[in-house]
Amino acid sequence: MEEATPAIQERIRSSFERQGLMAHLGARLSHIGRGRVHIVLPSRPEVTQQHGYFHAGATSSIADSAGGYAAFTLFPENTSILTVEYKINLLAPAEGDYLEAVGEVLKAGRTLTICRLEVFAATASKRSLIATGQQTLIQIDARPDR
Repeated sequence: MEEATPAIQERIRSSFERQGLMAHLGARLSHIGRGRVHIVLPSRPEVTQQHGYFHAGATSSIADSAGGYAAFTLFPENTSILTVEYKINLLAPAEGDYLEAVGEVLKAGRTLTICRLEVFAATASKRSLIATGQQTLIQIDARPDR
């Protein structure tokens, strides 16, 4: 997988580190490519539901961020990004050592960008697709960080 330039990687990492929800969940970036970002979420009790599976909220949150950052890798400096909408289909119970969300740009436009979202549950020996979706994002002027 092709890596993004160091400048783009730094911009993505800097933004990701300011996301309170990703830090709260314990998610981390595992790949930053041009138009493609992977986010890993280790299993722990705080991100599961009552049956021990990863919670759908945690699953969809990392998918949304992976797609958003995939689009952001293609946006020019002094811009920012917001999700306009996304849909996710949960295909199987999410159980494993960690989840890996993959966001990939399907079509980058001047204003709107469309991304494919996939989430895999993984162990040391197995990786299974447990969610898939699509997302629309909008490019906006950069906003001050908080």
